Amino acid sequence: MLVAFSISPSVGDETGGVAEAVAEAIRVVRESGLPNETNAMFTNVEGEWDEVMAVLKRAVDVVAARSPRVSLVLKADIRPGRTAQLTGKVDRVERLLAD
Repeated sequence: MLVAFSISPSVGDETGGVAEAVAEAIRVVRESGLPNETNAMFTNVEGEWDEVMAVLKRAVDVVAARSPRVSLVLKADIRPGRTAQLTGKVDRVERLLAD
């Protein structure tokens, strides 16, 4: 399973920023040991359903500790038997672009 998610608190810091809360969520993902990557809009994480969902719950919980309301957007690619799709999907497209 490959999941792209974005998480944000409804309440920012004194400047309206949410970076600290988002960093806490990303720390949870990175400490999980699951393959992951973060870009400007989403964090991608790969693993089995139960382990990915447990990581997402922990990420929501750390953000919820800072804010009374949390926004979570996620998109999942559920393809049993496939692994290494975090890089594999991109590699396949890049090969086609190189031709």
